[in-house]
Amino acid sequence: MKILIIGGTNFIGPPVVRHLIAMGHEVSVFHRGKTKANLPPDVDDILGDRSQLVEMKSKFQQLSPQVVVDMVAYTEQDALTLMNTFAGIAQRVVAIGSMDVYRAYGVILGKESEVVPVPLTEDSPLRSSLYPFREMPIRPLDAPVDYEKILVERVVMANPDLPGTIVRLPMVYGENDPLNRLFPYLQRMGDRRSAILLEESIARWRGSYGYVENIGYAIALAATNERAANRIYHVADVEVLTEAERVTRVGKIAQWQGKVVVVPKSQLPPEWKLPVNTEQDWLVDSTRIRQELEYEEIVSLDEALQRTINWQWNHSPQQPQQFAAPWLLDYATEDAILTKVA
Repeated sequence: MKILIIGGTNFIGPPVVRHLIAMGHEVSVFHRGKTKANLPPDVDDILGDRSQLVEMKSKFQQLSPQVVVDMVAYTEQDALTLMNTFAGIAQRVVAIGSMDVYRAYGVILGKESEVVPVPLTEDSPLRSSLYPFREMPIRPLDAPVDYEKILVERVVMANPDLPGTIVRLPMVYGENDPLNRLFPYLQRMGDRRSAILLEESIARWRGSYGYVENIGYAIALAATNERAANRIYHVADVEVLTEAERVTRVGKIAQWQGKVVVVPKSQLPPEWKLPVNTEQDWLVDSTRIRQELEYEEIVSLDEALQRTINWQWNHSPQQPQQFAAPWLLDYATEDAILTKVA
């Protein structure tokens, strides 16, 4: 099968490419050439910006991919350009979505009030307000101001002549993670802190995560299985942990001698305020992709964490992102609180 990937050189793209090649498919990657990626030698590179998709339609007609996988459709216009370009060329489009489409995410951001039951299914209610990052002073991964996966999904799934598939991703971790999700905790472990302090609502919070290699495998399955046409799938680790359990698990694998200490909000500084509503869990059910596409993790949770830890120890971010763990306090404040609760 001929498969074209748009934007396959960053974090999640290379594992998708590797799995497709291993499955015996012919893969081309359309990218800007700005990211150095270790892709298999028989992958066909096509250089260009996604703003040039329409102008390159004749090139894509010659290539005649059966499936197009768009890793970087962030806006409604991205999706419209995608579908207009490949109508009459491809047989199916796979777009990478996010679990931020759900109303539960609006609750987490404080834009919606009523807590939503979890786990979320692919049919759970979506956010009532669009453009979740528009009012943020710093947007995750420099997402465009009109980022909106809800609108991307609507466009991709609306064309009966070019069937779509959506793979909604969880919080993805692993080698080359641009958000360095484990770094704030590993930094404390590396500094030999005796404890990592978590406010009680954070400690019990549950969110869905996925290891990048497993995520890449799931996307490859969705791209190559005809049953995925006109379907939406979740993919996420099957094992669900609270944040306290997750940090403890990371600490054990990293051979940290400290412990996670859970404290009530009353023990925290009066000016301290959570940036999110942690009464809302962000947990998805991934049964559908497991049953319909026979997906299962190819890397276990402990092995995935070990690989991520090994990579992160050797790749400390120059400017750590606060999105990974914005609730962690500075060491002096932590020490003052720990003295009181010890």
